[in-house]
Amino acid sequence: MRVQDLIRRLLIELGENPDREGLARTPARVEQALRFLTGGYDANIDDVLNDALFTVDYNEMVIVKDIDFYSLCEHHLLPFFGKCHVAYIPRKRVIGLSKIPRLVDVFARRLQIQERMTNEIAETIREKVDPLGVAVVCEGTHLCMSMRGVEKQNSFAITSAMLGAFRDNARTRMEFLELIKVRGLTTTSMVPSPGLACVSD
Repeated sequence: MRVQDLIRRLLIELGENPDREGLARTPARVEQALRFLTGGYDANIDDVLNDALFTVDYNEMVIVKDIDFYSLCEHHLLPFFGKCHVAYIPRKRVIGLSKIPRLVDVFARRLQIQERMTNEIAETIREKVDPLGVAVVCEGTHLCMSMRGVEKQNSFAITSAMLGAFRDNARTRMEFLELIKVRGLTTTSMVPSPGLACVSD
């Protein structure tokens, strides 16, 4: 069954008339939106990077902060969105700065949980760039918590992945966290709680 047929059937199950004027093109619109919002499944990481790795004599921290991301919670298919902050310390090579937001988009445009998305971004940079360390912090607002369930409109989730020098060296980690100034995040509260807030609702 085609996606549009499924959406049309869903509208009927919800008690709507899919043939009325406002809904007549909704199945096509929803399919187009979902294809875009899950386009990360079709992305090839090597194509995204496009050989934008350069040998440079530089071994200080590189940070790209306040990267907007929009994703879909895999438990309820509701949006979660926010900011992603990425840092790495080059060993021999640097990556083109524009490629980091593109990597974030690759993993955000899937059915996701924020914890996994954070790890996937960090692990990909470690694999492709081979830096001395990688740090990724994501802060997100989850509509599955604010629109439904616990209905906490002002809550947000912070997740982090610290690899290499950022995990092993407290001063490096503190410098990164100070530079990105994430709300509510301290050097002693970087690991998210193991529970997934939206799952039990």
